[in-house]
Amino acid sequence: MSSQSGSEASPHLLISLGDPAGIGMEVVLKALADPSLPTALKPILVGCRRTLISTHERLRRQSTIPLADPADLCIDDQPLTIVVEPGQPSVAGASAGFDWLTRSVMLLKEKQARALVTAPIAKHLWHAAGRVYPGQTERLAELAGSARSSMLFTAISPHTGWRLNTLLATTHLPLNQVSQALNPAVVEHKLSVLLAFCQRFRPTPHLVVAGLNPHAGENGRLGSEEANWLEPLLHSWRQRHPRVRLEGPISPDTCWLSAGQAWRDTSSKGPDGYLALYHDQGLIPLKLLAFDAAVNTTLELPFLRTSPDHGTGFDIAAAGIARPDSMVAALQAAWDLSEFRRA
Repeated sequence: MSSQSGSEASPHLLISLGDPAGIGMEVVLKALADPSLPTALKPILVGCRRTLISTHERLRRQSTIPLADPADLCIDDQPLTIVVEPGQPSVAGASAGFDWLTRSVMLLKEKQARALVTAPIAKHLWHAAGRVYPGQTERLAELAGSARSSMLFTAISPHTGWRLNTLLATTHLPLNQVSQALNPAVVEHKLSVLLAFCQRFRPTPHLVVAGLNPHAGENGRLGSEEANWLEPLLHSWRQRHPRVRLEGPISPDTCWLSAGQAWRDTSSKGPDGYLALYHDQGLIPLKLLAFDAAVNTTLELPFLRTSPDHGTGFDIAAAGIARPDSMVAALQAAWDLSEFRRA
């Protein structure tokens, strides 16, 4: 399936329902009732119809918040073989979520939808079920036959309308493996991916690269990576992309100050994209600013995938209090960004 396939003109979005013991089904039912979503959007839910119906019934008892009715939804029914209770995670439930994701990609390859939205899973339970992947991103890349994938988080400020884009150069790695995983080729490639994404919105974007070490190495006194290869690489990249404003490496403790200002202040114009060199470096400032608005977007696949920027919420799954904001944002982003791909 190519990135310009006919599926991208489809009104359908696939939604893989994630871990059935988590809040995935809840936030999907709440999000699909949100009047701000495009009226043309026609979701196809991949998961267990029986569990979705019981979730709907429970939520109706717990509150009066608007919900989509499963009877009105298109569901690709993948029945659970066991009963899974909300907030009671199990290996069997996690394995079902893995299978629903796999089924979703099969439907994408059959051109049944324009993009995929994934509800959260629990990585440790995937591992316990023998599905040893760092996360959904890596499984999606395997299913798509993609040698590479990139994790980008995007969020639109409700205060200013500014879009915050943060791409991660490395994803789910122990901290002591990050410096070994980084090299000039990796960072140059991720910069190119970030540039291509940001050019969807502006042809000459402003990009910022965070340093790896405190104070971006402080001229080699607090780490050598910046001086040895990162600064020379960025200098060379600037010469080859003279129309792009590239800053960096910026000290990680101040790198996202401009984002904080642009998120809240209409007079501040923030950068178009940030490149974080490891997971928490990029996710901590992003979640502080945009926890309910951020969307995880997987790039470099032959299809578009988004997901909400939160986990399974097992601790609140039975309470009916999960907020759907991030799922609404993930659905909207999948719709909007797939329009960009089609154009």
